[in-house]
Amino acid sequence: MSEKQLHFQRHRRLRRTESLRKLVSENKLHTDDLIYPLFVVEGEGIKREVASMPGVYHLSLDQVQTEMEEITALGIQAIMLFGVPDHKDDAGSEAYAERGIVQRAIMQVKETHPQLTVIADTCLCQYTDHGHCGVIQDGYVENDESLRLHAKTAVSQAKAGADIIAPSNMMDGFVAAIRTALDEEGFKHIPIMSYSVKYASAYYGPFRDAAGSVPQFGDRKTYQMDPANRLEAIREAESDVVEGADFLMVKPALAFMDVIRELKDSFPYPIVAYNVSGEYSMVKAAVQNGWFDEKEVVLETLTSLKRAGADLIITYHAKDVATWLKNE
Repeated sequence: MSEKQLHFQRHRRLRRTESLRKLVSENKLHTDDLIYPLFVVEGEGIKREVASMPGVYHLSLDQVQTEMEEITALGIQAIMLFGVPDHKDDAGSEAYAERGIVQRAIMQVKETHPQLTVIADTCLCQYTDHGHCGVIQDGYVENDESLRLHAKTAVSQAKAGADIIAPSNMMDGFVAAIRTALDEEGFKHIPIMSYSVKYASAYYGPFRDAAGSVPQFGDRKTYQMDPANRLEAIREAESDVVEGADFLMVKPALAFMDVIRELKDSFPYPIVAYNVSGEYSMVKAAVQNGWFDEKEVVLETLTSLKRAGADLIITYHAKDVATWLKNE
């Protein structure tokens, strides 16, 4: 070292101890940030692991109670319910049936755990025999007729007791149609968590295994977004805001963190990131192979989503994360 003292910033001063690092941490993950997705199925005594999603299960209604007790004990405040029906048809009629599987699940959870926020995924794909998110006409998903059924589904879920309606179909005008239907049926107080920016992503594979929603022909690229597009995401979100959305979601999360930040900077609304099935299953596969530490990589990933601008995170890791945070 020369006699002349070097002058430079000593950033490491604030990294010297764990308590210092925690003191200056810019983003912190909390259990309140988490939304836990659940797949409910017909039948009794069913707790069947999804082959492509280790640790995620199909649950019959009699098994949901035990799951709710575990979730609430961990401090998780919100769940998202997906129904997997026994019967499917071309109009997805079980999606809006008064006694459909997801409607009964909502009623049961609200009866036994009224403090939980229950979010209902509002789509047709797992209820249709063709696996698409709307009505098929001449081999094409017809937009406006599909809106009618999505609105009908949303109303049935609200009547069952859902606290939040989360439409995921990506039809043009879906938020407007659902907001109007909810308001007309006396549900002006029920918010809409819109899947505003939902890309036609390869990361959904394990979910389609879990929900039984693989398209029987073609793909969903005529209604879900091109992963190459950023400006289109802003247009989609703007439309949903005008139409009455209360939350804006980006799905998937990891490959679209720039879009999460874009929405956070552009709109004064809660931003939701969906840490999707493929992202979850990649972590699980790597952990099973001993390639990295599960806790470290999951917490890093979800904290990064917060840094990108997510206020809430839908994640299949929720129970594990809540356990880790509780034990810190």
